[in-house]
Order: sequence, then structure tokens, then C-alpha cells
Amino acid sequence: MELSIFMRSHMRAQVIRLVIVLVLLLNIPNVAESRKGRILESFEYSAISCRAHSASLTEFGGVGDGTTSNTKAFQDAINHLSQYASDGGAQLFVPAGKWLTGSFSLISHFTLYLHKEAVLLASQDTKEWPVLNPLPSYGRGRDAAAGRFTSLIFGTNLTDVVVTGENGTIDGQGSFWWQQFHKGKLKFTRPYLIEIMFSDNIQISNLTLLNSPSWNVHPVYSSNILIQGITIIAPVTSPNTDGINPDSCTNTRIEDCYIVSGDDCVAVKSGWDEYGIAFGWPTKQLVIRRLTCVSPYSAVIALGSEMSGGIQDVRAEDIVAVHTESGVRIKTAVGRGGYVKDIYVRRMAMHTMKWAFWMTGNYKAHADNHWDPNAMPEIKGINYRDMVAENVSMAARLEGISGNPFTGICISNVTIGMAAKAKKQPWTCTDVAGITSGVTPQPCDLLPDQGSEKITACDFPTDDLPIDSVEFKQCSYRMSYFV
Repeated sequence: MELSIFMRSHMRAQVIRLVIVLVLLLNIPNVAESRKGRILESFEYSAISCRAHSASLTEFGGVGDGTTSNTKAFQDAINHLSQYASDGGAQLFVPAGKWLTGSFSLISHFTLYLHKEAVLLASQDTKEWPVLNPLPSYGRGRDAAAGRFTSLIFGTNLTDVVVTGENGTIDGQGSFWWQQFHKGKLKFTRPYLIEIMFSDNIQISNLTLLNSPSWNVHPVYSSNILIQGITIIAPVTSPNTDGINPDSCTNTRIEDCYIVSGDDCVAVKSGWDEYGIAFGWPTKQLVIRRLTCVSPYSAVIALGSEMSGGIQDVRAEDIVAVHTESGVRIKTAVGRGGYVKDIYVRRMAMHTMKWAFWMTGNYKAHADNHWDPNAMPEIKGINYRDMVAENVSMAARLEGISGNPFTGICISNVTIGMAAKAKKQPWTCTDVAGITSGVTPQPCDLLPDQGSEKITACDFPTDDLPIDSVEFKQCSYRMSYFV
């Protein structure tokens, strides 16, 4: 009887051990993986394209400890995934963790997706940042005459690229670069966080960008670009940390972004002096909507100063500015050439501003001494309507060029509340021409009031640009990977 009880107890123990072993074997594909943790991730997002293939950075040696360099892991992963470009494209998933990396380059038909707890940390080792030649429409770097460091995430001659995530973070660790800039020790221009060149069908969305060494997002010589749901944060005293700079681009949409920076929140550009004139690649068909901006020393939207290839058909609406130097600013000078025309801004709310509107034809920073004194910029067809501002030091500072005035300025249904210590003269106007209607305080004589019946005089286009017809797909992924 006692032996039988013993045997039954022993058999039960053996069965339990066998079950445990089977469970372990079923959950561990092979002995080599037995010391790794298996993670399942599932996520959905909207994108211009979904991908047939997907991989995790950890499959290529990525280590998210914040100290190990992942530059090689990123490039190895992207090089491997390039084989799927003609077979439904590929996606690289960056899991939760801190992923230190230098610059790496994207490929066509590709998605880079950041987990909500993923942080890309930009390396402060300059050896991990290759140097490129200056942009052809600029002729030189902005920080130094020589070349420029490649952006953290870079791509050229691409089509169908998505950089997105669950509001994952890209941290440029810019203080290192800002110190070098202020000390005058940079031999090359500082890198940007994201730069895409000579490319088509680009989506950059749902990310947080912190402390960029310089500009944050720079699409250049590209078309059909969507930038959505981006949060950009840098100290307001950081040098040249522009938010989003569409540069010689066609058919671009920037929307639902929050930007705190040390420079312009959105700076629209198209080349510098004789280089931009010769390159001749304008920025046109640009939509900016639902933008919130904080930038005490710069503008919400700046047009120029590098505008020598031309800027045309910019449509901005539903903008909020808080503690920002100026709402809309046009910057140009003799020698720029090019044009800024057909600009439309409406439904803008501004609180605590130095200027609501600022135009200047005296922005004299030139690429070199070879600029053409006969290259006059053309500024015309500037339309502002349906705006309100409060605590403003000066309503407008509008300065055209002697002998080459800015024309076709139209401002209507705008109420500007002046600050307690505002300038005695709320408007200053020289070498400009246009009209106003329903504007408070009363504008300068060069912009005569047309009466309340003309309050809707300033145009805003009713047609849609091609970028507004882009259709998104709902992409769904379930990934299994080991860490």
C-alpha cells in the first residue's frame, strides 16, 4: 500500500517535470535562443504604403542600452531589407530602448517605424557623421564654407519612404553641436535630424524630435511630401534649430505639428543668391495647417531668406502662435532674385508677439561676395485674413526695397490687441503697396482701408492641391523578435 502511494507520487512528479520541459521546448525555438527573451509586438498605423516584409533592429545586432553604437546595425538592416524593394517593400522596426547611432541612409519602398518607447540618440562622435558637399542651390554650407555633416536620418534619390512611429523619439543631443558652433570650431555645417533629397512620395509622421544640432526636418529638391503629427522641441536659445524647412519642394503638406524652437518654426526656402538663381528650383504648392508654435526670437512661418529659386502658392491656416517674435515673416534682399508670390494665410491666433507681420527687403546675409546687385526679388500677392492677436508690441513692420516695392499686399478682418508697453506707432511701412479692410489698429497710409464691405477681399484659394488627395492605407503588423 505504501509502495503504491510512493509510485503514484513519483509518477506525478515525473509527469510534472515532463510538462515543464515540453512547455519550455515549445516556447524556445532552439538552444541558441534559450537565453534570449521573445517579444511579440503588434501595431497599426496609417501610411501612404504598407510593406510586405518586416524586421527588427535587434535582428542585426542592435543594442538599445544608450551607450552601444548602432550605426552599423541600422545600415546592415537597411541594406538587407533593400532586397525587398521590388517585392512589396520592407519595414524596419525599432523596439523600446535607447539606440545610440550616427548617420544612416534610407532606401526606396521602405518604412522606418519607432516604438513609442524607442529613442534614437544621435552620436556625438563626429566620425559617425560622413561629410557631404554643399547643396548646389546654396553653394556653401551655412555654418562653414566647406561641406556639411550628413543628417542623422538621410536619403537621396528615393521614392515611397515613410518615417513614423507611435510618437517615438529622435534626440539629436544638440548641446555638443551648439557649443562647437558658438566657439567657432566647426569646419563643416551641423547635421539635421531628417533630410530627404531629390525624392518623391515621402511621409514623416508621429514622432518627437528633440534638441536637433540644427534644422529638424529638411525635405529638399523633392515632391509629394507629407509631414504630420510631429512634435519638435529645442531650447528657445538654441542656434538655428528651425522646425520644418521645405526647400525647393513641390506639393508638400505640413499639418498637426507642435514646435518649440530657437528659430523659425516653418521656414520656406529655395536656394541662396546666385546659386539658387542658377539652380532655379522653386518651392510651390505648400499647405501648412493646424500648427502651434513657440519661438521668442523667430517666426511661426518664414518665407526666405534663401528664396532665390522662388516661392509660390503657399496656403497656411488654423495656426496658433504663443510668445513668438513674428507671425508671418518675409525675408529677402537685393541680390536674392527669385520671388515670393501668391501667399495665403487665414485663421491665425497670436498671443504675446513682437510683430504680427514682418516683411523686410534688407536681410543682407549673402552666400559670398559674388551676388548680383541687379538681382531683385519680386514680392507680390501676399494675403492675410481672419486673424486675431493680443499683447503685441508692434502690429506690423513692412519694409520693401527702394525702387522695387512689395506689391499686392492684402490684409482683412484682423484685430491686433496692443501690449501695455507697445510701440507708439503700431505700423511702419516703406516701399509697399496694397489694401486693407477691417483691420485694427488702423494700418499705414500705404495700405488704405477699403471699408467693411471689402472685409473678405483677401483671397484664399478654394481648390485643393494634389497633396490633399493622397489616400492613406491602414497598415497592421504583428512581429516576433528576440532581445
